[in-house]
Amino acid sequence: MSHIVVIGAGQAGASLVARLRNDGFDGKITLIGAEPHPPYQRPPLSKAYLLGEMEMERLFLRPESFYAENDITLRLGQPVTGIDQKARTVTVGGEVIQYDELALTTGSEPRRLPAAIGGDLDGVHVVRDLAHIDAMEPKVKDGARALIVGGGYIGLEAAAVCAKRGVKVTLVEMADRILQRVAAPETSDYFRTLHSKYGADIREGVGLDHLTGENGRVTGAVLSDGTELPVDFVVVGVGITPSTQLAEMAGLDLDNGIKTDAHGRTSDPNIWAAGDCASFPHKGDRIRLESVPNAIDQAEIVAQNMLGAARDYVAKPWFWSDQFDVKLQIAGLNTGYDRVVTRQGEGPSVSYWYYRGDQLIAVDAMNDPRAYMVGKRLIEMGKTADPAVVADAGADLKPLLKA
Repeated sequence: MSHIVVIGAGQAGASLVARLRNDGFDGKITLIGAEPHPPYQRPPLSKAYLLGEMEMERLFLRPESFYAENDITLRLGQPVTGIDQKARTVTVGGEVIQYDELALTTGSEPRRLPAAIGGDLDGVHVVRDLAHIDAMEPKVKDGARALIVGGGYIGLEAAAVCAKRGVKVTLVEMADRILQRVAAPETSDYFRTLHSKYGADIREGVGLDHLTGENGRVTGAVLSDGTELPVDFVVVGVGITPSTQLAEMAGLDLDNGIKTDAHGRTSDPNIWAAGDCASFPHKGDRIRLESVPNAIDQAEIVAQNMLGAARDYVAKPWFWSDQFDVKLQIAGLNTGYDRVVTRQGEGPSVSYWYYRGDQLIAVDAMNDPRAYMVGKRLIEMGKTADPAVVADAGADLKPLLKA
């Protein structure tokens, strides 16, 4: 009986093993996770879970009983310490396990502040897993003072939750504006205004020089412009990096993550990769996507290909972010845009449409699901949208789908 081992019990790993069983694989499946919990959702961690609006069990992607009922062996709280390509074995918890096919769904890790500037002080937090949120939650209380380092989506979402719980928030972003790496100035302006409305102190073009502390605990911050701030805790939101240590130890090819072909196969024909950790071909380039939809879709394609389907993974990038009462929905990738068209929706809703030349390549929609859905379908069909129609708030967008 063949044995498929999956390392990484997150969204991608859970989706992969479920798809294997759903598509009729009747061999052995082992899903290995370093955390003690069964696979769970990460997006609600820094929002509903941190706010106390969601119990831990509701985070779980499936009841723990699902895995036993589908004859999937869960090895939790046991990080893998080695992969032997030639012998086709993995070492976990001191035990050597044989595999026929191996999938790496190891996800990503948050970037941390260097210890040299105080990153190892108590009270300095990252936002990635349950343990991180559980450690931070007692400090997120009315009247506390928080420094958020990083003005990307991770930092802004953390700032929003802190502000909702009455925390005095100061956010610093080294770049000229928040969201500079991922969004147009229009989107940056929208979220700067939103956070300022809720009392956040947004400082752009200013970085963190170092943190100060007493008895090993953070008590203050010195910014790059010399400003000194008293702080009770710090949230570091300066991006994530793909978890490639195991792949590197195994001698697999890396390229901004674990390098795979269009089927999800790595440089070893018996090892596959999916999710945040994997880079793959996309429209003549190579990309790596950090999103729940990508983790699910790519993992399911890899599961099918492990069973012989030989299907290319064709990514349809979309993302979302919840901040205060705003749901941002993003379709497409805005890399290389040279024009942004604004469409004013009903009330406070608005969307920004990115063009490269005459081609629509991405849409940012704030509380405007209709604009988002039309833009997403146009991008997936390879169609564009007349900028004049997009900019006309009274124009119906649906005919664009039939053009």
